[in-house]
Amino acid sequence: MGEGAGPKILGVDVMMVATLLAGVAAFAVLLAIYAATTVRDPMTKRVKALNERREQLKAGITASTKRRAKLVTKNETTDRIKSLLSGMKVLQDSQVKAAQIKLMQAGIRSKEYAVAVIFGRLVLPIVFGALAIYLVYIAEMFPEYGSLKRYGIVAGTFILAYKAPDIFLKNKISKRSDAIRKGLPDALDLLVICAEAGLTVDAAFQRVARELGRAYPELGDEFTLTAIELGFLAERRQAFENLAMRVNLDAVKGVVTTMVQTEKYGTPLASALRVLSAEFRNERMMRAEEKAARLPAIMTVPLILFILPVLFVVILGPAACSISDAFKGGI
Repeated sequence: MGEGAGPKILGVDVMMVATLLAGVAAFAVLLAIYAATTVRDPMTKRVKALNERREQLKAGITASTKRRAKLVTKNETTDRIKSLLSGMKVLQDSQVKAAQIKLMQAGIRSKEYAVAVIFGRLVLPIVFGALAIYLVYIAEMFPEYGSLKRYGIVAGTFILAYKAPDIFLKNKISKRSDAIRKGLPDALDLLVICAEAGLTVDAAFQRVARELGRAYPELGDEFTLTAIELGFLAERRQAFENLAMRVNLDAVKGVVTTMVQTEKYGTPLASALRVLSAEFRNERMMRAEEKAARLPAIMTVPLILFILPVLFVVILGPAACSISDAFKGGI
């Protein structure tokens, strides 16, 4: 061993390992400090998007036609993609509208991304499918696989690449809908209090959004946007219908139906919302009970695979050792 060499364990220099671990720890500390000092308020981006929507609605009502054209922002990349898809005859208005609705339900306000979603459905299968064909048939990455398995890999890559944008949007819509569903009963209770206090519908939505914005930011965004549209749209019914379109929940559709009927027939808002809130709370309790009832069946497989073998080893292990020692002593 040389003079400068440190102690070794299993042929590994202990000092070198300690130095590397110290460097990793110092980097982790610096990264934590950076993350703590550069944290941003998540409400800033949402408030900016809502203010942009307010300015758009205000411009649509008060601005002249020439000024409206100036306020419409255009993305050159999106325009190029749209012109390319239109030239290939693959861009349909129904597809664009459906993609825009999914983007709104996922919380993405910009309608320009609808063209990107359709473009992704077209490009991703070509790119990843060509890569799969090269790896499977030309580079022969899986030589032991038969022709059927190779075809399955390529076909699965094409299908998965085509469905990737829809799967991404569906995942975001599901997470956002669950977050809104959790806060909906509390929001209805606050709406009942605001209605009984004499606030108007748009003021009640604004107050509920302000109170629940921190706990349920997704629900706060939707209620704030609904309050803005209630103040600017010519037909208040359209604002409620937009809320039902942006949130993929039957519960929200029920609230919207109640709001529309209240606006149309003048029925008491507080009593109707109180009934809806009680129904939603019962529904949430039933979902919790359903999950609790499914738990024994779900725990059966981990119990059999991980817990019972350990119990058998602990209980039968000493007995097996005793039997083995007895046989060895007899021999």
